[in-house]
Amino acid sequence: MEIRPDDLSSQQVQDLLAAHLAGMQENSPPDSVYALDLSGLKVPGVSVWTAWDGDQLMGVGALKQLSARAGEIKSMRTDPQHLRKGVGQAILNHIIGVAQQRGYQRLSLETGSGREFEAALRLYRKRGFENGEPFGDYIPSAFNQFLHLNL
Repeated sequence: MEIRPDDLSSQQVQDLLAAHLAGMQENSPPDSVYALDLSGLKVPGVSVWTAWDGDQLMGVGALKQLSARAGEIKSMRTDPQHLRKGVGQAILNHIIGVAQQRGYQRLSLETGSGREFEAALRLYRKRGFENGEPFGDYIPSAFNQFLHLNL
């Protein structure tokens, strides 16, 4: 598996991100979908990485800079053909490493609740993320949850 920076120009990557957004919309209340679309991932301050096995896209993940000392994990998604191969863990570890290199002291993320989110929550908690307070412009609800990792 090779993890590399991505400019979001590949149709494979665009399709996986569209599937991610559709999944978030399908499994979340309308007012609780905070997933970024393609244009939201192309803004300054957001870095995107993809995982590849040869020419097969395995997954994607992004890091949004919140401040000089904090970042937010966005758009984590594994291609369904590559589930349970460690793709999410590899991308998450890569993002954590980049955050540490940048001197961030904290990584945060927002996600949902329910069966569709359990695998992701296990991954984040296994890596040390803990539930905590809302951050940024997020509005708390009974559905969403906020996780943080002190680096």
